[in-house]
Amino acid sequence: MSSPARSWRRRLAEPLTPRDVAQAGLCIGCGACGAGQGALAWDRFGQLKPADDWAGNAVPAFDQFCPFSPDARNEDAIAAERFPAPARRDERIGSFEAAYVGHVAEGEYRAGGSSGGMVSWVAAELLRRGLIDGVAHVVPVDPTRGDRFFRYRISRSVDEIGEGARSRYYPVELSAVFDEIRAVPGRYAIVGVPCFIKATNLLRDVDSVIAERVAFTLGLFCGHMKSARLVESFAWQLNAPMDQVRAVEYRQKNPDRPANWYTAHLTLADGSARWQDWMHLADGDWGAGFFQNNACNYCDDVMGETADIAFGDAWVEPYSSDGRGTNVVIVRSPEVQRIVAEAIGERRLTLDPVDADFIANTQAAGLRQRRDGLAYRLRFAPPRLPLRKRVAPGGEALPLRRKLIYRTRRRISSGSHRLFATARALHWPRLYLSWARLALGLYGALAYLRGPLGRLVGRLSDDDRNSW
Repeated sequence: MSSPARSWRRRLAEPLTPRDVAQAGLCIGCGACGAGQGALAWDRFGQLKPADDWAGNAVPAFDQFCPFSPDARNEDAIAAERFPAPARRDERIGSFEAAYVGHVAEGEYRAGGSSGGMVSWVAAELLRRGLIDGVAHVVPVDPTRGDRFFRYRISRSVDEIGEGARSRYYPVELSAVFDEIRAVPGRYAIVGVPCFIKATNLLRDVDSVIAERVAFTLGLFCGHMKSARLVESFAWQLNAPMDQVRAVEYRQKNPDRPANWYTAHLTLADGSARWQDWMHLADGDWGAGFFQNNACNYCDDVMGETADIAFGDAWVEPYSSDGRGTNVVIVRSPEVQRIVAEAIGERRLTLDPVDADFIANTQAAGLRQRRDGLAYRLRFAPPRLPLRKRVAPGGEALPLRRKLIYRTRRRISSGSHRLFATARALHWPRLYLSWARLALGLYGALAYLRGPLGRLVGRLSDDDRNSW
């Protein structure tokens, strides 16, 4: 019997289409293919995918700019072109001029953001200096005026940029942004997760207008993409009628609590609010992979290796306990590094230089998932398109417990989509929530050695690590 990858290779004698990538379970929903074609639409799992007739047609140069195309250049090749003479190079975090930990010292950037305020500050500083005319970033929108809670927008003032502060774990896409950039001359910055920035850079290669007008890219460290169903799960668990939810916060900030204590917060139509810490939710463990896009199983970029500057959370002590929020920052562009260094000298930014080991340690779990975990997934569950990854299939020598963790994560991510869709269709939230609690219990036993099952796993395990 031929493998899925071989069958897709036979099909690839014809031009690759957006529908091919979506049907292979590898569409991340970035929207690069939808520019000039039509917006992406929701699928039954709450993910944005190419829709309508155009998705099955050959889009010019699509195989060159889709971030999950077998023929697209990988992150190393893109970075080598974008940053040809980096001061430093590390295989875990990419090419860079400097790396920092800290926060914005001026204004309300730190208080207004989920972390240290650096993303909004850099975007606003580029605008203040006249280096760009607009910033493409994610902002909240009124769900009664459409079918979503967040979308990309091009902001053209510092105040508008501030409206996009905070983390948004929600599907968004760039098709309208690229259409506006093509239609309105100017210089633009784009803020996005690694695969969105990769798509932007690949599109620059084949679209001269995008290449001329996209001046800067701001990357966000990424664990994985969630579906829109996470918001509905919040609503089920907080006893909030979904048709009454008007606003969502994934990380309600509280300076008196540790930064890594996430709180889900829903605002309802009558002005009331419901909230709960993620740790008390049935699907509140990020690492378990609930509602993860399948394409994330085959991504190897945690830290935006093709972006001019990339930002993450400082998930190490003492920073993770500081509820005011702290960023780690990787500056890859010499031009952006000059701006950051000048602001540090003026005490507008409170940033301390760090090395690659420090940065990697703040994202240790994500790197394990995208290195050892990816190698193992490429062996036991190869993608349905012949992707060319920087990580080779492997994992045979991994401890058994670690293999079980990677398999369980994958089962949880795929199972959560199906179980939630069934529960939603049947108007039976308990079906999904009961399954989610059981799945989380199993994951907790394997990953953290929790409960009686965890103690048994610990006694039998060939690896006594209590966190993954």
